[in-house]
Amino acid sequence: MEPLAIAARDAGFRVTFFVTGMHMMQRYGQTRIEVQRVTGVEIAEFINQREGDPQDLILSKTVLGFSDFIRESQPDLVVIHGDRVEALACSLVCATNYVRCAHIEGGEVSGTIDEIFRHCNSKLAAAHFVSSENAKSRVMALGEAAETIYTIGSPELDAHGAPTGISLDQVKTRYEIPFDDYGIVTFHPVTSETKSMGQQARDLFAALDQSGKNFVVILPNNDPGSTEIFDAIAKLPADRFRQIPSMRFLYFSELLRNAKALIGNSSAGVREAPFLGVPSLDVGTRQTNRSNAPSITQTAANDGDKIAAFFANSWGQKFDADTGFGGGDTAKRFVEVLNDDTFWDRSLQKTFVD
Repeated sequence: MEPLAIAARDAGFRVTFFVTGMHMMQRYGQTRIEVQRVTGVEIAEFINQREGDPQDLILSKTVLGFSDFIRESQPDLVVIHGDRVEALACSLVCATNYVRCAHIEGGEVSGTIDEIFRHCNSKLAAAHFVSSENAKSRVMALGEAAETIYTIGSPELDAHGAPTGISLDQVKTRYEIPFDDYGIVTFHPVTSETKSMGQQARDLFAALDQSGKNFVVILPNNDPGSTEIFDAIAKLPADRFRQIPSMRFLYFSELLRNAKALIGNSSAGVREAPFLGVPSLDVGTRQTNRSNAPSITQTAANDGDKIAAFFANSWGQKFDADTGFGGGDTAKRFVEVLNDDTFWDRSLQKTFVD
């Protein structure tokens, strides 16, 4: 979201970040600090959960907190992203209060409850900034009007497409990464598969351990099922698995573009890694059918043979940049829409378009 916020700020809009969720939690690196580094914007912070809270409770707490926020701040536009439960809470509040809401990256598929949340956000939002024409078609299939859908690409690719201004040595020094050759691993829970997440994590990390290669492990998010993933990670040999709760965005970008591979079930494996030409091993169902980039290999966590084949055939390869989610000019396109009076004049009363 940062490229969009900076572009809107520079175009003369007053910008406020509503910071909540994992950003506020010590276990996940207190990434609210990263938001505070953005200059020329306002910041509102809200603690919406305790460790282990179920998603329905997080949803209800966020509804309460965001409802108070918009009553105080009276925004002309609320911009939400993706498929997290916090985004759903904010889109609900906007819809019930007739506050204009724009949804970033609607119309994408993953096959889990995240996809359900994403499509709910599309139905609740007044405008849609999607990453691809395929995504636009899906939002239209939900009954949304074509004139409310803008294909601008994925915002994070704006940052990944530009020089970071940081060297790999600086990244390695800051995060105490001792490896020259490494892969990045991010394995999040799938909320519809909580009973099997522990076994999936054990199977995956056993295969990675057996490879003999070095890995930087970005710790999982706080969705249900994360506890057993944390337990599996805690048992890994520290000399080959460097564990990091979170990273500053540009540092992660530099680490990724120099990685031999990205492994796990993060959206970075189907979006950022292909854009940077880095091979990725997509594990499990969390990103099902989201991308068909040639740099992606799909596997089940327990398919040791396929994982071994990936290391043998794809590790360290360099692929052509995949632009299926945009070419790195999203923020420019976003502001062009904001500067168009018809965007603001459109009625908030929605009708289903057959």
